Order: sequence, then C-alpha cells, then structure tokens
Amino acid sequence: NQHNMNNKNKSDLQEALKLCKGAFISAAGFSMVINFLMLVPVIYMLQLYDRVVPTGNESTLVMLTVIMLFLFVTLGSLEWVRSQILVRVSTRLETLLNMRLFSVAYKQSLYSGGQRASSQPLDDLTSLRQFMTGNGLFAFFDAPWMPFYIIIMFLFHPWYGWAALFTAIVLVIIAFINEKVTSKTLSDANALALTGRSLVNANLRNAEVIESMGMLNNIRQRWVEGSYKILELQSKASSKAGLITGLSKTIRLSSQSLILGLGAYLVIQQEITPGLMIAGSILLGRALAPIDLMIGTWKGFINARGQYKRLNELLINIPEDKEKMALPEPQGRLSAEGAVIAPPGAKVAVIKGVSFTIEEGQSVAIIGPSGAGKSTLVRALLGIWPAANGKIRLDGADVFTWDREALGPYIGYLPQDIELFEGSISENIARFSDVDPEQVVAAAKMADVHDMILRLPEGYDTFIGASGGVLSGGQRQRIGLARALYGNPVIVVLDEPNSNLDEQGEVALANAIQRLKAQNTTVIIVTHRNNVLSQVDNLLILKDGVLAAYGPREQVLAQLQQSAQQQVTQQQAKPAPTTVTV
Repeated sequence: NQHNMNNKNKSDLQEALKLCKGAFISAAGFSMVINFLMLVPVIYMLQLYDRVVPTGNESTLVMLTVIMLFLFVTLGSLEWVRSQILVRVSTRLETLLNMRLFSVAYKQSLYSGGQRASSQPLDDLTSLRQFMTGNGLFAFFDAPWMPFYIIIMFLFHPWYGWAALFTAIVLVIIAFINEKVTSKTLSDANALALTGRSLVNANLRNAEVIESMGMLNNIRQRWVEGSYKILELQSKASSKAGLITGLSKTIRLSSQSLILGLGAYLVIQQEITPGLMIAGSILLGRALAPIDLMIGTWKGFINARGQYKRLNELLINIPEDKEKMALPEPQGRLSAEGAVIAPPGAKVAVIKGVSFTIEEGQSVAIIGPSGAGKSTLVRALLGIWPAANGKIRLDGADVFTWDREALGPYIGYLPQDIELFEGSISENIARFSDVDPEQVVAAAKMADVHDMILRLPEGYDTFIGASGGVLSGGQRQRIGLARALYGNPVIVVLDEPNSNLDEQGEVALANAIQRLKAQNTTVIIVTHRNNVLSQVDNLLILKDGVLAAYGPREQVLAQLQQSAQQQVTQQQAKPAPTTVTV
C-alpha cells in the first residue's frame, strides 16, 4: 500500500524519468568504459618514455601507436553513442510529456479566464531537454570516476595520490561555494525574467490600444525597469560565478604544473620514472576536468533545476483528467441548484446561490446590469468553471463531470471576445475536426454568412490568422456564430452575440434564433440589447449575482414594469424638501 501511495504522489515528470531509467543506466555504463579509455594517453606516454625511448625499438612504437589510435577511435565512437542515448532519452521525455503539458498550459489559461495564458511549461520542457544533451550532464556522468583516477595516482606514488586528493577536495569546496553564492540570485533573476516575458506578451497583444493612446513610452519604461533588475541580478551572479570559475581554473592548471614539479623531484630521488612524471600531470588534469566543467556549466544546471521544480509542481497541482464514463447524448435540459460560482482562484463568489431550470428546447435571455455575473453564470452552465457550492446539471448530471471531448459537439458557444484560430474559414467553422462541407455550408447558411464567405477571395478556403486577419469584427462574429451552430448542437449559448453586428447582422441573428427554436435547440442568450428579447420564451434577470426574476418573457417584463411604476410612485410620494428663508 505504501508503494502505491508513493506512486500516486509522483508527478508525471518523475514517472517519465523513471521510464527513461534504463537509458540513463546505459549512458552511465558507456561513461564507465569511456573513463577507462581516458587512461589510454597516460599508458601510451608511460610506454613511450619507459619502454620505447630507452630501447629504441621502432616496431614496438608502431604497434603501440596503432593500438592507441584504435582505442581512440573506440573512445570517440562510445562518446558519440552516449550522446545519442541522451538525445534519444531527452526526445522520449518530451514526447511523453508534451501533450500533458499542453493540457496543463491550456487549463491554466482556462481557469484564469486567459489571464495566465502562457507557453512557459512547454518552454521549460524544451530547455530541460536541451540541458540533457549538453556538456553539463556529461560532467555529472564523469564526476563519479574521479576517485578511480585518484586511486591510480596513489598507485603511481603516494605523494601523487595525496596531491590529487587535496586538489579535488579544494575544487569540490569551490563548487559548493559557487552553488551557495549564485543559485539564489540566478533563481530570482529567472523568476523575474518569466514575469517580464509574460508582461511583454500581454503588451504586444494590446499593441493597438498602446499605439492609439500614446502609451508606448510608459509601458516600455515599466518593462525596462524590470529588465534592469534582471540584468543587475544576473550580472551579480555572473561576476561571482566568473570569479569562482577563474579561481577553479587557476587551481587546476597550477596543480597540474605543480605535480610536474613534484614528479621531477621524485625522478631526481629515483622514486618514479620520467614517464610517470608526465603521466601524473595528464591523469590529474583528467581527474579534475569534470569538476571544472560542472563549475563552468553551473548556470545551466541551476536553470534546469528550476525548470524541473516548476514542471514538477505544475504536474502535481494540475492532475491529469480521469477517464469518465460516457453518458447518453444530451437532450438540453439545464438546471441550477443553489449554485454558488466564483472565478477560479477568486475568494469572492460572483453568483450567489441561484436556482432555476431551463427545459429542453426553451430559449432564455439572461439580462442584468454590467458586473451582475452574466458571463460567469454562462461559463458555469457550460461546465467551464465549476460551482463552488450547489450544482449545475445537464440532463440531471453535474455538467462539470461530463467528458468535454464527448460533450463538445453538442454545445455551441459564441463568447463575447471572438477568437478565430489560424486556418481556413471552413476549418474554423468545423471546429478543426474533419471538414464536412455540407455541415459547414448548413451552419454558415443558418448564421446568414454563406453569401459573405463566397464573396471572399478564396471563399471557404480563405486563410485567416489568429486575430481574424482579413475579417471585420462583425464578420468574425458571424463566422463565430456559424461555428457555434455547426453540427446541430442541442444547446447554444450566445454571449452578447450582437455586440459587433450591423442591421443586416441583427436580422441574421434573429433568423438563426428562430431556426434553432424550430429545431428544439435550447438557446441561452446574454444581451444588453432589447431587440433580441422578442425572440426568446423566458427571461432570467441577474442583479449583483442574485436571481432577481425568472420566468416567461411577458410575465417578467410585466413584473419589471410594475416594479418601475412602484419606484416612481414612491419618489412622487416623498415630501418636497422645505426651504427656510432667513
């Protein structure tokens, strides 16, 4: 049970790395052989100094050189294979996680109403993958072999061993100091850089507003202040790291030369051969190289550690959707049972305990002053935002528990801010599923946008960018309406559908509502304009997040009129203020 509990607490990133464990073990195995082969230059040097030069044997020289070249070719091949293993494992890691992280980024945006829309999780995964194929990771594979080289140094001569051990300890302490003095500063700089990037993206999306009202200097100044802070932190960390890197390099190079001096002394004392004197210096350089490389690539390691931590937290905080049992096709009956709705992350409820039922095939207009919670209620009815308390039900089932992929084709939604996606008009109307030409044309005709599309340069194949490109606001709204009507959905929700429409568009909208009613589709319209009200059966009035009135249109309008008359009567009945003249 404890094992299962541990598995449950593991994030998808940890699970993915566990799946790649075999590849990491293989890379470590190749690292072992590579580090054995790193002794080739040392052994070759020893043989030349101690065997070939004293005897003058040329055939031994040729044979040793051929063996040495063969082993170097083997070494190069193994280095290439190890790098390929890490390339493959990093590619596999991205393949295992990219779809999951796309969903996480999507959910972050969905639950924040687009406020936290960011591709940061996917960028983090790409950066982590790139780190795994760089030199920094090779240093971590090679570092464990340092004791092996130091043992060989002891075999050469105890003084060699102690000198190598002392230098290695000094460099490890320097690496530890490097971590302490730079990691916090670099982490702060990276966090600021992330905030700055999202700020820039938000500003670029609102370029028209900035340009029209001359806000560029102020906005740019705010960004520059943030970027100076980042530069200050990064330069502080880099100058410390630069000093430490320089110090470690000085110690490593000095130790290699000092060990030559020590070797010369031992040769004079006839305790070692001249070959061992040179070999000791080469071997020490090889033993200390991974630590030097780790200090040099520490910045990349800190970045990778931050990326790993962010991804881990995200994947734990936003768990994967569980597979849900398929429910029967929805019929279109919606009900709210004491529903309390707050935007995700907000502590204050916008909708406060509303209860009502919209029967299958009914048409309802949701009206009320700005800030009454109309769009929040619509998001809850669609199952986009969950109810904090109470329930929103579709055909008796909690709408938030429906499988979105299965439910989506039965829902038509036209939001206030029309977002069309990069692709052709036909793909946008068909919701990027397989384009069914008959259904696309039927939806376009129902939205009275068919003739307008035919007048475009390439008709239904006209390519539009993410912002709508060649289309005006009204045209985008009508194509959005066609998308909402595609596939004959059972529920159609229109949030301010006439905000950008001209007179012709208003007529098209009225016709579309009549056709939907004829098909027994449940229609919900959020509107400020009274001319749409004549098209609906029921009215739902929200005031400060509370249900003020709900029922048949004529009945609710009569209630409103009566309430307005009462207010006027009360105003008139108030005594006029008395004026006192002195």
